[in-house]
Amino acid sequence: MIFSQVSAFAKTFSSANVTSSRTSSFSGIKIAARPAQRQSSNKRSALTTAKLGDTLEEFLLEATTDAKLRQLMMSMSEAIRTIAYKVRTASCGATACMNSFGDEQLAVDLLADKLLFEALKFSGCCKLACSEEVPEPLDLGGSGFSVAFDPLDGSSIVDTNFSVGTIFGVWPGDKLTGITGRDQVAAAMGIYGPRTVFCVALKDAPGCHEFLLQDDGKWLHVKETTEIGEGKLFSPGNLRATFDNPNYEKLISHYIGEKYTLRYTGGMVPDVFQIIVKEKGVFTNVTSPSTKAKLRLLFEVAPLALLVEKAGGHSSGDGKCVSGLDIMVEKHDQRTQICYGSIGEVKRFEEYLYGSSPRFADVVVN
Repeated sequence: MIFSQVSAFAKTFSSANVTSSRTSSFSGIKIAARPAQRQSSNKRSALTTAKLGDTLEEFLLEATTDAKLRQLMMSMSEAIRTIAYKVRTASCGATACMNSFGDEQLAVDLLADKLLFEALKFSGCCKLACSEEVPEPLDLGGSGFSVAFDPLDGSSIVDTNFSVGTIFGVWPGDKLTGITGRDQVAAAMGIYGPRTVFCVALKDAPGCHEFLLQDDGKWLHVKETTEIGEGKLFSPGNLRATFDNPNYEKLISHYIGEKYTLRYTGGMVPDVFQIIVKEKGVFTNVTSPSTKAKLRLLFEVAPLALLVEKAGGHSSGDGKCVSGLDIMVEKHDQRTQICYGSIGEVKRFEEYLYGSSPRFADVVVN
């Protein structure tokens, strides 16, 4: 049943007609999109200006010449659309969900995992895939890319009705170790909240792009982010580490002393996504002698680092002054601490945690 749903969604994409002009609406507002400038040749500029009001299909046609990458991203978007429905309608306990008839189903995070694997297999463009639920890569029989994903980050807060999300990264070829986040060709996250949003970044296209799910099932381009500025908004993960990590305690004290606004849900997807939406802020998740790293590099940290950095922000991970995109993935379950935010906030993070920030030495932090 699940496979047939994903198949039907993918067929809708493959048969979609791309028109040269259109009028779309969202949130009750009419948006007249500029006529899309199609080129007769197969070559398109990676610097094509993204147009608000475009559908996801139209955006991908302009943003990349790689048909397999387009198909893979669309297949994942349709799985995310289905997951959004399941998250909204399932009544979930710790290990299982109940449908409207009272029948026990898979827990929503396991259901999301199943949907995403099936979507990748159906796309025909994925060789290897692994997830937080199935950390050893599975051969899906396709070719072109390998994908790592967190099917439902924050699944423990679904029952409290907080926002949760899906995270995935796409690497070229057929391996998911011996790579870095900078090798990714794309990354994305689905955010399931009052609205369902698909946030996308492509390595060879500028910006980070938000697509809003419409009532008719289409994804509409509603925002492009290219710059993360300075602003007093903080989201501190793993505050227990302040007990025996004095440097982290000093950093948190700085945020409080400088009257930063606390915005923290306990879900990594919404807490990082708000940096992109608000175009400011900082997210931290730090380790200590008694609290080990819990965030997984392959499934969470590297994909989110690409999204944040394509949006104009920065990241710092692995207990060193390096971007989260430059940490080598040596094993699938590898974990790390991380900071995402504006350049000033990431520099401040490195100075407090490590004593200096050589790569941002010329950046002045107020």
